Amino acid sequence: VLESIELLADAVESFRVRCVAGLQIDRARIDELLHRSLMLVTALAPRLGYDRAAKVAQHAHARGITLRDSVVELGVMSGAEFDRLVRPERMVGPRRTRR
Repeated sequence: VLESIELLADAVESFRVRCVAGLQIDRARIDELLHRSLMLVTALAPRLGYDRAAKVAQHAHARGITLRDSVVELGVMSGAEFDRLVRPERMVGPRRTRR
């Protein structure tokens, strides 16, 4: 058991040194990927309905554009309205109940 623990500890230390040490967050890339995510379409469904929201996502996917560009291109809503509705920071974390 002690030998197995020692092997595991050595493996974890090796992983830390060779794979984890020095990693840094690329906030610009995270922001880019977040805003290009088609999953954000869920924020549009209450306003547009499921079918229209799905068409917006399919259009964005087919053309390789963002959801924001897709809604504007399709004339579904303005960019400013999209920005008001789609707030990724409100879509994560624990749900708060309204009182």
